[in-house]
Amino acid sequence: MSGYKKSVILYFGSFNPIHNGHIRLAEFVVNNVSADELWFVLSPHNPLKNVGDLWDDELRLDLARMAVSGKPQLRVSDVEFSLPKPSFTVETLKFLSREYPKYRFSLLIGADNYCSFDKWRDYGTILSKYDIYVYPREGYNVDKEKFPTMQWVDAPLYPISSTEIRERIRKHQSIKGLIPETVEKKLEETGISSPL
Repeated sequence: MSGYKKSVILYFGSFNPIHNGHIRLAEFVVNNVSADELWFVLSPHNPLKNVGDLWDDELRLDLARMAVSGKPQLRVSDVEFSLPKPSFTVETLKFLSREYPKYRFSLLIGADNYCSFDKWRDYGTILSKYDIYVYPREGYNVDKEKFPTMQWVDAPLYPISSTEIRERIRKHQSIKGLIPETVEKKLEETGISSPL
């Protein structure tokens, strides 16, 4: 760690929308791994997902920033919004490492991404240059020897999903308790959801 001013864990995702599970996981990880900060890196387009399901980029960014307000160890990065699309993690990591040469970046991924990690562009480069932390996800029984240098974080399971939240909104069902109150209020203001 000598020579580095700050250790930052990068948590990539569409955060469509960000929810309490994301926040609780981030807080758990940054408090249990030797890191100064965790950055939510919002992806405008995940190459492995259908872009048509994404909410507006700026709305997702605003919601994420609201969600981490008052949490000094958590930040939100829109770096991928200005990089070529579709966004690939390896390119974002290279860019951030150039922009912040005194920062030591590592990566946080879920067990689902662990299973498909060998499909990522230049995954060998990521493995060789960056520490990778993996958190458990329900329904994924993984071979931890597949990528033995990755470090598993014994985080609790947070059974909340952005898909479930979007579905509840479509069905005019309550999302109370699933997302931060500030995010819920913003969704009401924008007309995406209504108070029940």
